[in-house]
Amino acid sequence: MTANLNVSDPNKKKKILMVAANPGVSTVTGWPVGFWWAELTHPFWAFQEVGYEVEIPSPAGGALQADGYSDPEDASGYSAHDIVSLGFKRSPAHAALLAETRSIEGVDPGDYDAIFVVGGQAPMFSFRGDPRLLGLIAAFYEAGKVTALVCHATCALLEARLSSGALLVAGKTWTGFANSEEMFADSFVGQRLQPFWIEDEARKIAGTNFVVDQRFREFAVRDGLLITGQQQFSGAAAARLVIEALGR
Repeated sequence: MTANLNVSDPNKKKKILMVAANPGVSTVTGWPVGFWWAELTHPFWAFQEVGYEVEIPSPAGGALQADGYSDPEDASGYSAHDIVSLGFKRSPAHAALLAETRSIEGVDPGDYDAIFVVGGQAPMFSFRGDPRLLGLIAAFYEAGKVTALVCHATCALLEARLSSGALLVAGKTWTGFANSEEMFADSFVGQRLQPFWIEDEARKIAGTNFVVDQRFREFAVRDGLLITGQQQFSGAAAARLVIEALGR
C-alpha cells in the first residue's frame, strides 16, 4: 500500500503525538533503561518553536525515566552540554509532562498530524513485539500521517507491518542507530549494551534501503511519510523534516 500525505488545514494548529518508552531493565546489563533526553527535548523544542501542540504519551502510561547517560546532570558528564534538556528537566511545567503520561491505548491518528517516536535504551527491550505500538505506528502511516522515529526507536520498524501484511519499510529508505555507534558505546562502557544491532537486523530485510552517515553526526532521512533519525544528535533534524512535511 502506498500512503499519501494527508495535508491538513494550514490555519489549524498542528498536533504531534510524541511517544516515549516506558522505563525498564536491560536484559543484557541489568541496568535501568529509559528514553533519551535529547531525543525528546530537542524535537519538542523544534515543534514548540513553530507553534505546534505536543502530547507525550507512552505505550503503557505512567511516569517516565530517562537513560542516565542522557541526563545533563549525570555524574558521568556525558550529556553535560545538553542545556535544552537541562532547561526542560528543571522546568516544573515541562517535567510534569513526563511525571504521569497516558498510555497510547485508544489513540486515534485522526486527532494528530504526525507521530514522533523517541529513542533511548528502553525501546531495544520493549518496542519490538509490542502490538500496541507497532500497530499505532502502522495506523498513523496508513492514515496518511507523517510517521517519524529516531535512534533506537527505529527498531520498531524491523517489525511494524501494514494492514496488507507488508513491512512498513518495504521499498523505503531509512536510518537508525549505526553499528559504528554501537561499537563506540560498547567500548565506552566496557561491555555489550544491546541485545541486537538495528543496522545488522535492517540489512537482513530484502527490499529495504537502510542508510547511515558518519558516527554521531546529525543525520535524518525522509522517504514520503516516513522520517527517521540516526541517533541522539538527529532528533531536531528529524523534527525539522516533520515540520517541512507538514508545511509548517
